[in-house]
Amino acid sequence: MPAFASLLERLVFTPGRNAKLSLLRQYFASSPDPDRGIGLAALTGELTLRAAKPALVRDLVAERTDPTLLALSHDYVGDFAETVALIWPQREGVNAPPPGLAEVVECMEVTPKAELPAMIAGWLDTLDANGRFALIKLVTGGLRVGVSARLAKTALAEWSGQEVDAIEEVWHGLEPPYRPLFAWLEGQGPRPDPRDAPVFRPLMLAHPLEEADLGTLDPATHRAEWKWDGIRVQLSATAGGQRIWSRGAEDISGSFPEIVEAMDFRAVVDGELLVMRDGEVAPFADLQQRLNRKLVSARMMAQYPVAVRLYDMLFEGEEDLRTLPFDARRARLEDWFARTRPARMDLSEMVPFDSVPQLEEIRAGAREAAIEGLMIKRADSAYVAGRVKGLWWKWKRAPLSVDAVLMYAQRGHGKRSSYYSDYTFGLWRPDGQGGEELVPVGKAYSGYTDQELLWLDRWIRNNTTARFGPVREVEKGLVMEVEFDAAQRSTRHKSGVALRFPRIARIRRDKPAAEADRLDTLERMIVGAAEE
Repeated sequence: MPAFASLLERLVFTPGRNAKLSLLRQYFASSPDPDRGIGLAALTGELTLRAAKPALVRDLVAERTDPTLLALSHDYVGDFAETVALIWPQREGVNAPPPGLAEVVECMEVTPKAELPAMIAGWLDTLDANGRFALIKLVTGGLRVGVSARLAKTALAEWSGQEVDAIEEVWHGLEPPYRPLFAWLEGQGPRPDPRDAPVFRPLMLAHPLEEADLGTLDPATHRAEWKWDGIRVQLSATAGGQRIWSRGAEDISGSFPEIVEAMDFRAVVDGELLVMRDGEVAPFADLQQRLNRKLVSARMMAQYPVAVRLYDMLFEGEEDLRTLPFDARRARLEDWFARTRPARMDLSEMVPFDSVPQLEEIRAGAREAAIEGLMIKRADSAYVAGRVKGLWWKWKRAPLSVDAVLMYAQRGHGKRSSYYSDYTFGLWRPDGQGGEELVPVGKAYSGYTDQELLWLDRWIRNNTTARFGPVREVEKGLVMEVEFDAAQRSTRHKSGVALRFPRIARIRRDKPAAEADRLDTLERMIVGAAEE
């Protein structure tokens, strides 16, 4: 446990990607089995642990500390696990050794629920602040230290000398603590064979198309298709089963059982998951109703019917097609689809073009057609994992923007836990009494520079009017230009509108809050609003 705790602490306070990779390589090289495998599973979100509820830890620390001091400390520190780790009082006479990582996992699995509080309290007594922080993160399932699954696998690849994509392709056929994986990476065993398991294959990604790239496009050597506003998925159907993978290699099969049921074939295909009604793509907000749900009711499936729009094929049966050029893979996909006709699936339409100006004109009509933009692919491009420049481009429609007023701010997480970096902003609307009121329309936590973050944090602290736990309400005097990809109707938001990918474009210190945009300005940006 001490080695894992030290790793977490250093990861939290290490912002650089290369520095994080160095820490992970060192951990994999120096930690024994099974601890390093359990640590890897925890970092990648693959550790299946009967997690203790955060309320359990909250009750434990409340029994030993003053509640006012605890609340003030939490507000100052920002992260609850870090707060408990620092404020937990030492007990005299405790000399038991700290638990090992494997011991914690085993005991969490076999200990009766009624005995969990005493066991966790005992561990907290034996650990130092770093160990307490790691333990709380581990047992509550809140391990967020700025390490993605891909970064951890990259560290494994750099440490072992194997290709990260080779690790990715065997990953989902293995289980923690990954002894066969580490044996292979250390040259002490064969490469794990996923056999017929429906494993994730690393996706090919696209670069944003920039102005300078337009000159490289040639209708004779490039193909265009619509960029659909859903989520990227990979459907893997093998003799070992069927899985739906997100672009981040997350198994989302449970959220979309009707798609799994339709995967009565042997192939691996690439596409976009969409809510579709009568052949028309519904707003992304509808798809959000289905995301991250472990249980999906029949009513939910009927209300938000999903389908997959296919645009590439990686495997047909056991034949790997990824080395073929895009044109050949597309032909294979079309032929396979004509023969198979899987339910709840169709083919993404190709968009013919004769010149770049014509393609620009086509893109200009994407918003009116409720399409996110265009994908442009080289006709001879193999299916290459990752984002290789010059092969695939994404040319999204131009963003929309409004000038909004900052209303609330909240502390961020990780390296931003000391700053107010999450911003809720609003627009004006009539208050029914002859005046106007601000109504929240969205929340953003990206788009600004480090220097702007420091300025905003200082402004928020100096202009706070009320506090609600970690949230501060501020004077309604700061205008922000907010960019977003689309606006949609929403019954979940007070304003009746939801924004797609909002981000801060700039701080409008020059603009009075009274001159910020009105809600009806935003409502006119909703696709189809003119017809309603």
